[in-house]
Amino acid sequence: MSESTASSDTVLLRGGEVHSPADPFATAMVVEHGHVAWVGSEGAADAFADGVDEIVDLEGALVTPAFTDAHVHTTATGLALTGLDLSDAPSLESALALVRDFASARPADRVLLGHGWDAARWPGGRPPARAELDAATGGRPLYLSRIDVHSAVVTTALLDLVPGVTARAGYSPDGPLIRDAHHAVRAAALGAITDGQRIEAQRAALAHAASLGIGSVHECAGPEISSEDDFTGLLRLAAEKPGPRVVGYWAEWAEEGVAKARALGAIGAAGDLFIDGSLGSHTACLHQPYADAEHTGTAYLDTAAVAAHVVACTGAGLQAGFHAIGDAAVTSVVEGVRAAAEKVGLARVRAARHRVEHAEMLTPETIAGFAELGLTASVQPTFDALWGGEDGMYAQRLGAERARSLNPFAALLRTGVPLAFGSDSPVTPLDPWGTVRAAAFHRTPEHRVSVRAAFTAHTRGGWRAIGRDDAGVLVPGAPADYAVWRTAELVVQAPDDRVARWSTDPRSGTPGLPDLTPGNDLPVCLRTVVAGRTVFVRPNE
Repeated sequence: MSESTASSDTVLLRGGEVHSPADPFATAMVVEHGHVAWVGSEGAADAFADGVDEIVDLEGALVTPAFTDAHVHTTATGLALTGLDLSDAPSLESALALVRDFASARPADRVLLGHGWDAARWPGGRPPARAELDAATGGRPLYLSRIDVHSAVVTTALLDLVPGVTARAGYSPDGPLIRDAHHAVRAAALGAITDGQRIEAQRAALAHAASLGIGSVHECAGPEISSEDDFTGLLRLAAEKPGPRVVGYWAEWAEEGVAKARALGAIGAAGDLFIDGSLGSHTACLHQPYADAEHTGTAYLDTAAVAAHVVACTGAGLQAGFHAIGDAAVTSVVEGVRAAAEKVGLARVRAARHRVEHAEMLTPETIAGFAELGLTASVQPTFDALWGGEDGMYAQRLGAERARSLNPFAALLRTGVPLAFGSDSPVTPLDPWGTVRAAAFHRTPEHRVSVRAAFTAHTRGGWRAIGRDDAGVLVPGAPADYAVWRTAELVVQAPDDRVARWSTDPRSGTPGLPDLTPGNDLPVCLRTVVAGRTVFVRPNE
């Protein structure tokens, strides 16, 4: 949604808690012409009551900036919401039963689509075999992406739709497909959905985001992920229909990618421009071999390619960005961006706010490189909640010692690296408060950050990641993108009371946030507003 579609109504919200640095004890807010006009106390709100078009009694509810999810695949998210979701399947057998039921229920689909299986969490650890899927679908084309979307299992009938796939890198006669083979079957599967299915999926994803208090999503598209029609259709839908804002990135390399990104309406040739793959699929690129495989993963682009891309984007005034998970991949990004800075100037590179998506395996040297080069770390805390810990997938892939170093959010913040939080949906669900909780209660205690810092990374951080420093916070002049929440008492939570005990004192003026201690209920979204327009109201509230 563009700011030109902002509501012209003037609205007074009062009788609640307004989370604002302008007034940490604010209970009221005025919105005018799609922007925040005033934030303050209940007594002062009386002066505005006669001059507004609407008064909203918050009845004690909390008002916060709307969340920004800084890494989303919108159509895939919608297809997961409306299609076959295997993320909760507890075993291979249950996954196959879900496939059978889904195939029976969708007799007209040209290709069956599903997502979310994770054999690392199943007894025996084995993914579905092709013959098992052929039997479960009755021989129909089926594409099932692993939870990380970097590999997939498919049926023979889908392979038959992709000439030459058996000769592509990453093809396996019976196991999951990775690399080029995976990209080819994914393109064929997604290419089989109709325009109607795609629009239905996009609408479902954006409506679901709005229901969770998400006011903006960063769509990470590209030729290996979706299609040009999918991307432009999504941007068009977001511009025409009230809902969350959609900021588009197109992941294509160098001069051709810059031209394509600009032509498609993207703000950067960035997002999932793959330097490597994922840890779960053994394709993240590492300096040392995997603990459970005798190789170091896959490198798609090297340091020289990174440098060329950053030079091209910086010269064109667009953001560059890369998908980098393994430590070797992150090193390639830092070295490549540094080489680009030597060519075009450090100040220009820093001003461009280039991005790195995921950035899971960092070292003190690469963290310092992020800070030096002005790189934004676009990260997904729920990855740690899902796969961290002594017995999690990270430890299986890397060994416990290396696994403990992953997703070091506190070290990034201490070094001054800007953080933007996201979900990588459908890899992990859209769940903003759960994401904030995952960062504040990281499985590795030294990587935890305060709830306030995590909340900022998931609101203002997403706006800063697109070059906007005036948004994602409820202060006069900021866009009126906000959410209203039903929640319990507000508190100030820090990862360690010795670090931030002062901020829990009311005299510090630190605004409170919901208590996200694991086991507590998360806030419930009652209303989401984008540019002053209501895009979600919880039914029966």
